[in-house]
Amino acid sequence: MTCDTATSVTTVRVHVAFTPAEEAAAPVGIVVDVLRATSTIAQALASGYQRILCCGEIEQARALRASIPDSILGGERNAVRVEGFEAGASPREFLEPRAETLILSTTNGTQAILAAAARCDEVLLGSLLNLEAVVARARSLGGDVAILCAGFKGAFALDDAYCAGRIVALLDGERTDASIAAELVARSFPDALSGLNARTYGPPGLEEDIKWCARESVLEAVPRLERMVDGGAEIVRAL
Repeated sequence: MTCDTATSVTTVRVHVAFTPAEEAAAPVGIVVDVLRATSTIAQALASGYQRILCCGEIEQARALRASIPDSILGGERNAVRVEGFEAGASPREFLEPRAETLILSTTNGTQAILAAAARCDEVLLGSLLNLEAVVARARSLGGDVAILCAGFKGAFALDDAYCAGRIVALLDGERTDASIAAELVARSFPDALSGLNARTYGPPGLEEDIKWCARESVLEAVPRLERMVDGGAEIVRAL
């Protein structure tokens, strides 16, 4: 009996989960919180931080800081730096390493990273800053891809949907309805800055960060989940 080789080809499937409530899973997960966690983590790793420990809760982050000497605390709640933390969550605060380890806790992004760690075999962090690099990494892994949008407090966030659509457009594979929708969202804006500025939430004062995060493919760093450390997700630069 002969085998029809045409039917043995495996097609990679690309899906987008627009909110954390959709518990999408795939061999490869790409977490997107373009404003600002995944952009900030990519920038920190590109600047020389050895690892980022992502925490869901502020007290957990403080406890890790107390146990790791060569570290600093960064993070925000509702886009405002957490009281007592050494840094906020702006990528522009991490242009030079101030320690080996950055311990980060944010309103949406770090929660999404922790959720992805439980659902996906390989977790990458995507942004516009590392757009081409993260797509190349996902392609090299060869499995189905779920792009997981952090959203805003559990709700749909247009900026993450835009970034997800830009990733979808560069990935080869069979698209779900959600990934087609994300790509259509991305195509509806003339440029990245317009796509990010279209969001309908957040306090004023983030204009410079938005401009920074709207730059495309300026970093080669691809953050990936290495392991869990005392409840925090350890993110390192993919080799």
